[in-house]
Amino acid sequence: MTDATALPGQPRGGALSGPATARAVNVLAPNASPMTLDGTNTWIVSEPDSALAVVIDPGPLDDGHLRTVIATAEQLGKRVALTLLTHGHPDHAEGALRFAELTGTEVRALDPALRLGDEGLGHGDVVTVGGLELRVVPTPGHTADSLCFHLPADRAVLTGDTVLGRGTTVVAHPDGRLGDYLDSLRRLRSLTIDDGVHTVLPGHGPVLEDAQGAVEYYLAHRAHRLAQIETAVEQGHRSPDAVVAHVYAGVDRSLWPAAELSVRAQLEYLREHGLI
Repeated sequence: MTDATALPGQPRGGALSGPATARAVNVLAPNASPMTLDGTNTWIVSEPDSALAVVIDPGPLDDGHLRTVIATAEQLGKRVALTLLTHGHPDHAEGALRFAELTGTEVRALDPALRLGDEGLGHGDVVTVGGLELRVVPTPGHTADSLCFHLPADRAVLTGDTVLGRGTTVVAHPDGRLGDYLDSLRRLRSLTIDDGVHTVLPGHGPVLEDAQGAVEYYLAHRAHRLAQIETAVEQGHRSPDAVVAHVYAGVDRSLWPAAELSVRAQLEYLREHGLI
């Protein structure tokens, strides 16, 4: 058995659902799969002494899960006052409108098509509810509309799919772009260095206790994959499916379609930089 402290980001053991920090509680959605890991993490975030809470990523359109999120907030003595989205993928956002209907909340997101209400989210925005402060951090790359939320009081960042609790993230080409993703990882690294962020509250998988270590691992992983793909192309594997078969030969084939999205993004990046 591998020691968890040796894994990238130092993933926390134990149940995924439940309190993660002083202000964040996870409710795990019942949508586990090879792509969603244990399922989508729906985060309830609030000040300990406040009766108001923010929910981030209600998850899939599963009425049972949505009602469990509401019931969990109520058990904590909270009323859901606002819904936020890290991005628009269905496993994070499909249930948002139904959740808003159940809670009477607005839905704020970067993509106007996902919003319910007049307010969106963008660079430099600070969301405040019941004394809680969440700082919006644009992190495009996984998707064009990806956001993270910096929770300074807990020295934590809610990362959606930009950084996962286990494994690495797909750059969902063509909407996702590798250059943007690398810039976003560097932006998150700055949070760990300049703002003291040490905890990652991801969209899937366990909480990570070493945010800087996780981000450094992601950057190193991307550099390694780029080198592998550049070499594969030099060896004559030029189409995306051929590169996937060569570079991801040891990976479960059920994950190859997702891997091909990242490969397409990386091939585009290498071409743009004149490396292939």
